[in-house]
Amino acid sequence: MTITSDFEFKPFLMEPTFAERVWGKLDLKPWYEETGFKTAVGEAWLTSPAGKILTGELKGKTLAEVAPDFSLLVKMLFPADKLSVQVHPDDEQAQALGMPRGKTECWYVLEAVPGAEVACGLKSGVGVEDVRKAIADGSLEGLLEMVPVSVGDMVFVDAGTVHAIGAGVTLLEVQQTSDTTYRLYDYGRPRELHLEQGLAVVKTETKAGKIEPEEMDGFTRLIETKYFVVDRFDLPAGTAMEMPMDGVGCVVGIVGSGAVNEVRFGVGQAVVVPDSSVTMTTQHGASFLRCYEPAE
Repeated sequence: MTITSDFEFKPFLMEPTFAERVWGKLDLKPWYEETGFKTAVGEAWLTSPAGKILTGELKGKTLAEVAPDFSLLVKMLFPADKLSVQVHPDDEQAQALGMPRGKTECWYVLEAVPGAEVACGLKSGVGVEDVRKAIADGSLEGLLEMVPVSVGDMVFVDAGTVHAIGAGVTLLEVQQTSDTTYRLYDYGRPRELHLEQGLAVVKTETKAGKIEPEEMDGFTRLIETKYFVVDRFDLPAGTAMEMPMDGVGCVVGIVGSGAVNEVRFGVGQAVVVPDSSVTMTTQHGASFLRCYEPAE
């Protein structure tokens, strides 16, 4: 991952980029006071290529201008209704179509109502032709593996997994930087489907599902893959600590407020961080996620 700049790369705060979605919400509190939209917002892109830098010598530039190869797209998702059933290509499939990378992702559950669930893969024995027929007759939901989720769960969704997110959850999504989505089924909503493209990349067996957290020295490892690592830190009031970054990535605030070196952040904000050690501080306590692409 390359940072192109005329000066030393230092941590910087990103401005969230909000996206309208038919399944989103009008009110994103307590995460965001205002979105700038009067219509439903479903996503806040925290490391969008088009997102603006808010601090430091790079202020005003977009992430794509200074980090064109930044390979992690971090979002928050706010579904008030079900998302479409969809699938994403893997790297090889995407590159064959002229795209730089596929889309493997993970979801960290920040909020969940009782009974909340996500669809994550196909039931055992279901084939691609079964999926095609179920889309045609409206029975696809019955072929999906439903996974109950609660706050603190981490769900891995590798490329090729047929998946969907249900209502009643707030998720932090960490993914490869790609917006290639093939919509297979949309509950009758009048949006475009991508049946042939999607069915061509469906995998009937994947590694998708819940990931058990691993307690480390001073933090919790939520997931570790070749594409991304996500760790949770919970710092008490008055903490100052050195935190290494084993690859370029970001810190995302989920409780309270803190600072990366001198760059302050709050809930729903991301600070892009170089692959070196930084100082994390919090006056009143904070929880945050460290997300990065492992160095090769």
